[in-house]
Amino acid sequence: MAQLTIPASLLPADGRFGSGPSRVRAAQVQALSQSPLLGTSHRAAPVKSLVGTIRAGLAELFSLPAGYEVLLGVGGASAFWDAAAAGLVEHRSQNLSFGSFGGKFAAACRAPWLATPDIRTADPGSRIDPEPVEGVDVYAWPQNETSTGVMAPVRRVVADPGALTVIDATSAAGGLPVQAAEFDVYYFSPQKNFGADGGLWVAAVSPAAIERIERIAAGDRYIPSFLSLKQALDNSRKNQTLNTPAIATLVLLQEQIAWMLEHGGLPWAAQRTTASSALLYEWADRHASVAPFVQDPANRSSVVVTLELLRGLQEDTITRILTENGIVNTGSYRKLGRNQLRIGTFASVSPEDVASLIACLDYVFERV
Repeated sequence: MAQLTIPASLLPADGRFGSGPSRVRAAQVQALSQSPLLGTSHRAAPVKSLVGTIRAGLAELFSLPAGYEVLLGVGGASAFWDAAAAGLVEHRSQNLSFGSFGGKFAAACRAPWLATPDIRTADPGSRIDPEPVEGVDVYAWPQNETSTGVMAPVRRVVADPGALTVIDATSAAGGLPVQAAEFDVYYFSPQKNFGADGGLWVAAVSPAAIERIERIAAGDRYIPSFLSLKQALDNSRKNQTLNTPAIATLVLLQEQIAWMLEHGGLPWAAQRTTASSALLYEWADRHASVAPFVQDPANRSSVVVTLELLRGLQEDTITRILTENGIVNTGSYRKLGRNQLRIGTFASVSPEDVASLIACLDYVFERV
């Protein structure tokens, strides 16, 4: 029996607010159940056609200029960090670390064949800007730090000719606005705004990034096949991946891309996430028992909202009650260790469900 029963009239239609693997829409599940592609070869024409449709859809969604290409690889963003260290960073990177995920890419760039990265850190809940440094050929940071709910602008770093701007967009892509002219690589796993589970990485890359990938691959640096961005480039041009991908992830991804484009593309999706997150921030700003974790409103994420619990409220108690009532995955990032809620407001989450969540939180706060 639930410790506290929230009235059914207050509950959201869908209680999934996760910031890890996120809400998958019913239409995506239906598309998956009706797909004839599960259990078929990723090198056969039907799956290659699906990959081609995904690549074209993402190029349209992000308004990619001529010469930019969409690459796909197996392994998720974690694999891409190692692949970038192996085949994208030429000599030295500058990594902005203001949360767990920026820090993980920085760690990958400590590879023994590279110069020590210029790692610039900021306390959780804040961020730091890149700065041009002689000898740095990759400037890298997350557009959205999933662990803390900090959002950072994507602006090309004006530095040495040939330096690349590389953006981790795992929790940002499809939910935050971006201009392709401001980046050389915009990479992500599709399990956030695209609701497509994990196991895959996708990257929109500029002509300069393609030239860098091909030049490093042509040199004498050892690059394992699984981490080869050159092989990812060559296979993506054939509308396939080097290794066998999860076909289900591809189907879910394509259904979400089509849904976004049908409703107005990236501007529509970004407006939707902004509306959802604004409800939570405005509520927290006027509430005595909760406050936004990110102090500067300009840095507050539109897709991952982190809220500090005050006045004796405990995260484990609140999240347990919510879970017992079908509202799940609202706990804080495990490694951050804060007494807070972390609420995903990705594109699949409706503002109406966020309003219902707020009503449920008010109900619980008054009774614990």
